[in-house]
Amino acid sequence: MQFEEIFPFVFPIFLISVWVMVSFFIALLGGWSRLAAHYRFQAEFTGKKWRFQSARFRLTGYNNCLTIGSNYYGLYLAMFLPFRIGHPPLLIPWSDITTTEHKGWLFSYLDFTFAKAPSIKLRVSRNLGDRIMSMRTDSFYNL
Repeated sequence: MQFEEIFPFVFPIFLISVWVMVSFFIALLGGWSRLAAHYRFQAEFTGKKWRFQSARFRLTGYNNCLTIGSNYYGLYLAMFLPFRIGHPPLLIPWSDITTTEHKGWLFSYLDFTFAKAPSIKLRVSRNLGDRIMSMRTDSFYNL
């Protein structure tokens, strides 16, 4: 059998394998997999969601592929479906979250750190961070 004959069958398998390995590597590098060990969420999230958002975990940038949500219970994080491999949805309770403001040269950010994974930091723009935090308090006081 010639390589040209098997290429149409082997190439898609190779491509999918690389996609899966890279996705798991990114989840490991950024810390998502560590957060998933403690905060994995398998139910339907109810609360305010912002789709196609950007954030940073450690050195890993998640640009325009996150759904970030907030309700009275906690912070919801989910990846856009094609990128979800290795990135299960998360729901982190507010009691496990500490926030700090970080000012860069041009922009301000809000950093979220997590009690069960203190080495992992989620950084979002100050604008998005303010929206997340306002839904937390709005949801809590409207119970």
